[in-house]
Amino acid sequence: MTDDLSFFFPEIDSSDNSAVPVPPQEVRFIEVKPEQVEDDGPKRFRLYVETTPFQVRPYIEILITDEEENEVGAASIIEPIMKKNVITMHMRGEKKVGKFTLNARLFYPEVCESDQRTLQFEIV
Repeated sequence: MTDDLSFFFPEIDSSDNSAVPVPPQEVRFIEVKPEQVEDDGPKRFRLYVETTPFQVRPYIEILITDEEENEVGAASIIEPIMKKNVITMHMRGEKKVGKFTLNARLFYPEVCESDQRTLQFEIV
């Protein structure tokens, strides 16, 4: 038996120090990026979320609000296995186009808040 986890976690490259899993206090977002889905279906978007490699699986909460600060979408990712995640979110309510605010929170319950991101995006 080997200690090489690269079969299960190909993103861990032992020659790359930035790929070494870090403790909860050091886990951060690397990327949080919404992207509109272009098809004939309901208004929705993909959300790309990447974190630093982690020793303990974090929690991630996503909240989407419109210009009037009404919640139009929310998601919780509980203990993701991979550092890169892609989710599809559907817009709730009557307002499906316009400018929106995305709030992403990366945390460990009862341990620490690790990182937060807020960004603006538009769906046309």
